Amino acid sequence: MILLFAALVVVVAGLKAAQSFFVPVLLAFFIATVSYPVTGWLQRHRVPPAVSVILTVLVDFAFLAAVIVLGVTIIGDLQEKWDAEYYDLTRAKIQDASTSVAGKLEEWGVEDGAEKVQEFTTENLAELRNIKFSTILSFGTGVVGRLLTFFASFGVVIVLTVFMLSEAQGFSRRFGAIRAARGPNFDRLASAMLDTQRYLGIKTVISLATGVLAGILCWVAGLDFFLLWGILAFVMNFIPVVGSLIASVPPILLALIAKDGGTTDAIVVAGGYGLINMFLDNFVQPMLLGRRFGLSILVVVLCVLFWGWLWGLIGIILAVPLTMILKVVLDNSDEFRWVAVAIGQENQRNGANPAINGSPGEKTASAPPGATEVQGG
Repeated sequence: MILLFAALVVVVAGLKAAQSFFVPVLLAFFIATVSYPVTGWLQRHRVPPAVSVILTVLVDFAFLAAVIVLGVTIIGDLQEKWDAEYYDLTRAKIQDASTSVAGKLEEWGVEDGAEKVQEFTTENLAELRNIKFSTILSFGTGVVGRLLTFFASFGVVIVLTVFMLSEAQGFSRRFGAIRAARGPNFDRLASAMLDTQRYLGIKTVISLATGVLAGILCWVAGLDFFLLWGILAFVMNFIPVVGSLIASVPPILLALIAKDGGTTDAIVVAGGYGLINMFLDNFVQPMLLGRRFGLSILVVVLCVLFWGWLWGLIGIILAVPLTMILKVVLDNSDEFRWVAVAIGQENQRNGANPAINGSPGEKTASAPPGATEVQGG
């Protein structure tokens, strides 16, 4: 076990050190996986393979560029609106709240409570004045900054995406040729890759639907910059478990501080976000993906933290697919299959039989291995 953990530390350190290599490859893998159905559809309609790949890549990067340019432009408008209007509204709301709290503390006889509340409020209002939304664009400190760094070297990503899309159809035949040449059997890994493609494709559709519905909700609620909140909901929904929750915080705060808004409007916006996420994540997504993803919620959260620390934003987005592939690799090992069972989600209908639950795609313990998925957050 000591040697195992020592080797694991060396592997993780190597992956961390090689981030500049792996991150563009993973970004290209993500884009190619999501957009491959478009390439396949074009080829089925007799579009030449080279032309279909080029058209797919052009559509992909035109969409990404439009989202980033629109987001950056709206954030600039948000900064102007904050300096001209929102800061004064926020200051007034906070001062009213602090006055109310200070009055309650005096009424309850708390010594120096009112003075401390007022002092704390004054100090933080001074800091609030200096908020610059453009700081989230800096890629040294913010999420969007990392994306902009990736796009600065997007030539490599584009080339990798083109080659991945070009050779996607030949992967299964190549795996068969490797097996025929007495090489290792990649059937389960190939099945996991197909499930990864399905997961990322469906997750993209669900995220797009989340962004559209969130934008409509903010527009109906009369919030400014509803396009920005829709884009934020679309991007953050790729982060399992907590992404949608984080995306709902800015519009809720905006509804709370808006001139004609208040607590009721904030509650309505929060309830709308809750309904959108509950409907899409608890009904639509399980209906499309099924319940074959075998990772528990705790493991999903830990995976997001680990892969995010290791490779940043791309690691967070691909935390579930990467862990799913790792789980398949471990499940193929007699020595480490117990790890795959340990991180799996117990099948309530089949009981706690690890022989069954260790391979979510299998209906019985002796059945051929099927697709392995992760229940997306």
